[in-house]
Amino acid sequence: MTIASSHDSQSDLIALEASVASARAGFACMFSTSDEYENALITARRAEGRYGSSFDWQPVVLGGCTLVLLGVLATFL
Repeated sequence: MTIASSHDSQSDLIALEASVASARAGFACMFSTSDEYENALITARRAEGRYGSSFDWQPVVLGGCTLVLLGVLATFL
């Protein structure tokens, strides 16, 4: 009788370990670092259009800097 109960205990222990491993896998994160998570988050948000700008300010800023530079050069010449 003790052999049967130790066999049941062994199988219960194996089943418990399998349940623990399964539970840990359920809580596992698919990202190994926070950088990977942030990169995936930003990529997903860009795909949604959250970071999209309707107006490109770079040419405006470049034109403004050019006008300021020309104004400064015109005062010295």
